[in-house]
Amino acid sequence: MTKLLFIAFWAVKQVKAVLFWVYLWQLKEYHRKRFIDHFRTQKGKSIFLNWVFATKILFLLLICFLPSFNLFYFVLPLFIFECLRTLLSFYKKRAKLPIFTLKARAILLLSFLSLYSLAIILFFFSPNIPFFVLGLLVLDILTPLFVSFFVFLFEPITLFFQHCLLRKAERKRERFKNLIVVGITGSYGKTTTKEILAFVLSSQFRVLKTERHINAEVGIAKTILEKLKPEHQIFVAEIGAYERGKITQVCKAIKPKIGIITGINQQHMATFGSQENIIYGEGFELIDNLPDNGTAVLNWDNEYIKSNLTSQNSKVKIIKYAVKNIKEADVWAEKIKVEKEKISFWMATEKEKVFCEVNLIGAHNIYAVLAAGAVAEELGMSLSEIAEILKNIKPDLGAMQLKKGINGIDIIDASYSANPDGVISALDYLKIWERKKVIMMPCLIELGKVSKEVHKKIGKKIGKICDLAIITTKDRFKEIQKGAKEAGMKKENILFLEDPRKIFEKIKNFCKEGDVVLLEGRVPKKLIELLTKIE
Repeated sequence: MTKLLFIAFWAVKQVKAVLFWVYLWQLKEYHRKRFIDHFRTQKGKSIFLNWVFATKILFLLLICFLPSFNLFYFVLPLFIFECLRTLLSFYKKRAKLPIFTLKARAILLLSFLSLYSLAIILFFFSPNIPFFVLGLLVLDILTPLFVSFFVFLFEPITLFFQHCLLRKAERKRERFKNLIVVGITGSYGKTTTKEILAFVLSSQFRVLKTERHINAEVGIAKTILEKLKPEHQIFVAEIGAYERGKITQVCKAIKPKIGIITGINQQHMATFGSQENIIYGEGFELIDNLPDNGTAVLNWDNEYIKSNLTSQNSKVKIIKYAVKNIKEADVWAEKIKVEKEKISFWMATEKEKVFCEVNLIGAHNIYAVLAAGAVAEELGMSLSEIAEILKNIKPDLGAMQLKKGINGIDIIDASYSANPDGVISALDYLKIWERKKVIMMPCLIELGKVSKEVHKKIGKKIGKICDLAIITTKDRFKEIQKGAKEAGMKKENILFLEDPRKIFEKIKNFCKEGDVVLLEGRVPKKLIELLTKIE
């Protein structure tokens, strides 16, 4: 009877544990370096640095070294507590669940089968209760290793599947001899650039594009296999990478003729390992895979791009676009005006100059427009035609959305993702707002050794522009706080808050009608709903 109680409560709480670990692997796209880097964050550390896990380790040691004492009975209340917490998390829909893809289901099935099979063996063959409880504790503690083992087991299968899918996409792509493929890569701005470019080109061409935020090998290959048709003239593909070699794999399949590098920064330093690897793997790897008659469209205001262009890259036609280094650019913007709900500027080349008005918020979108304009002109469109089309862009095409919030406050929703340049650009946009300015953001991840420096820089920018800063994760809160204080911000206005309800109450009490709140990076969905819920 005692064994039944132990195994029953243990079995229930294991459901949540296994689901969580598959969810976490899936969140990190089954990428080892991204998964490992998670445990450098405060959230990652808290998975193991908590009283429940510490108590399990303590009980494990005590049962091992003091078997004569009935200490194992203290484990039962712990299992009961975790079982009840599991049931409550499912009831309140707070449990972290993976998307139940075929791969996730297979990993879940094998993890459950192995853990529960071993638990049943322990149940029937344990010589005594202490040994049985000890075994359950070991299985409990080693659950992440069991799940990770099956993730690694599927890795060769996954890579083989990706390879087959890419080769299949390559064979289909080869049948479309006249298809022009535009590849877009970089540390930031890829999605907005892709959306604007596809929108502009669609006025004169039959265009296929990868769906919003799909930029991995499988997603790109599936787009070709499932959606590419004979009538398509242009394929615009956003290509993402976390390590060198990935963009080459995609380029071999899609064979781009035009490549855009939107910009390079320190994002994904933890997975690439060095800035040199980022510069190549998120940028110039695309250029090196263009044909000799290809065209590279480069953000000439980005120092990493500007200082790393080599004669090897110059075998292709180079088109430079810029907002600052306009004397060296082929396509540039001047007389820029940034308003709350739109941007306007003159887009110029040596041959032509036109006035552009675009319903997107934030000056950083000008780079995406220039890149799109450069490609469209290369494909035969005039700047005047491009400017006319740009008038019809809808605000939801951009990464930042302007929304109305509670009590008449304005919400700038940039919550999909965040990177260093994106945060700085969003803060620059805040400058045009006259009243109180609030930023809410988590600390940035996957920045590796430059993380402290980047967060201090962001803190200084916040201190110069914002009246209140709410940081939702603790990892680099001290660096942000230090930077903000150095820029003159009061310590009491730089807060670390995790609870969406407490954040909501703070913003509600701090902000009045006409004030603005910037939601930067991944913030709780519940908070966005609370802030934008207008009675």
